[in-house]
Amino acid sequence: MEKPLKIFFQKFLQKDTVFLSKSVLNIGFTPSNILHRDKQVQEIAHILVPALKMEKPSNLFVYGKSGTGKTVTVQKVLTDLVEVAKEQSVPLRFLYVNCKLGRADTEYRLIAYFCRELGLEVPGTGLPTDEVYNMFYKVVEEKKQMLILVLDEIDQLVFKMGDDVLYTLTRVNSFLKNSTISIIGISNHVRLLDEIDSRIKSSLGEENIVFSPYDANQIKDILLDRAKLAFKPSAIENGVIEKCAAIAGREHGDARRAIDLLRISGELADREGVERLTLKHLDAAQEKLEKDRVLDLVSSQPKQHQCVLYSLILLDEKIRDYEKDGLNTGQVYDNYVSLCRNINLRPLTQRRISDILSEFDNLGLIKSFVRSKGRFGRSREIRLAFDNSLVIKTQAILKDSLEA
Repeated sequence: MEKPLKIFFQKFLQKDTVFLSKSVLNIGFTPSNILHRDKQVQEIAHILVPALKMEKPSNLFVYGKSGTGKTVTVQKVLTDLVEVAKEQSVPLRFLYVNCKLGRADTEYRLIAYFCRELGLEVPGTGLPTDEVYNMFYKVVEEKKQMLILVLDEIDQLVFKMGDDVLYTLTRVNSFLKNSTISIIGISNHVRLLDEIDSRIKSSLGEENIVFSPYDANQIKDILLDRAKLAFKPSAIENGVIEKCAAIAGREHGDARRAIDLLRISGELADREGVERLTLKHLDAAQEKLEKDRVLDLVSSQPKQHQCVLYSLILLDEKIRDYEKDGLNTGQVYDNYVSLCRNINLRPLTQRRISDILSEFDNLGLIKSFVRSKGRFGRSREIRLAFDNSLVIKTQAILKDSLEA
């Protein structure tokens, strides 16, 4: 088996590709020009610019759906801000962390990560959290500086640990004399500020900026801009960019997913050994990406959300063969409460479950519609929105997570 594999790898190195620089399509790439976000760039810049005079900027809360340019815009503004600060010998820096990743999935790990970024090694576990905070204060105070902490996907931090950690972070300056810290929270959960303690809301959300989804024309501009750098000339068939943008604009307004779709299309063209990316590759990539997206979404949901979705799947499975109508919120809630008892999870109110179902609708996990019942009024009905081929995998992920 070894020899055929070596031949395969050697052929791969000799093979032509449709790409010039595939890294341009990766999630970590920051473009030199952020398209269609001029207003947000200016708003963020005006909020942060006092830092150049060593004056504390207001804490900032940035929110909007996934793929609306929140992270890349914040990072671009901060990168340019720090460049000017260096030119003027202003001791300003920012630390970025994605709270969805393992290095920041507990309060201890989050503060330990900041310590390490500042040059102080902290054990991965074993110390009291208060001691880790004291180590953080000490390393920050070693020199006069302005520090901006960027907490991306901050909603994941709140869902995992509650909002006490945010309360502590928004009051960190009371422990500092030599330095100053500001916080930028970035969230896909547009209603997060409504769900946290009012004391934290007033401190964290001193300034709020909303990122709306892109429309199809804006996504087309973004794709064309990236494609110039990522692909060889004439490597993309006419109509591919337009269809990719139309799909994204119609379904979600998520530029990141549109870029992923274009990248995967190119990878499929490379595997075929062809010189051009065609609509056929785009269609195949869309099918693949949709499957991956659903499973990733399900895995990343908070436990209560997973319990609601699992309840819905179990109910849908029972009625699918003989019931033409969809499920109603009451049926889902009753099944959810029953499941909560079985796994020792405290049930939420029916109103909150209705909100969660609306979130699922926005994410494309379910389809909800209002059906007229004649003289009995109207009712909201719910059905799963993803293919039956994904139901078994989704069910397994949810079962494992809820039993853990």
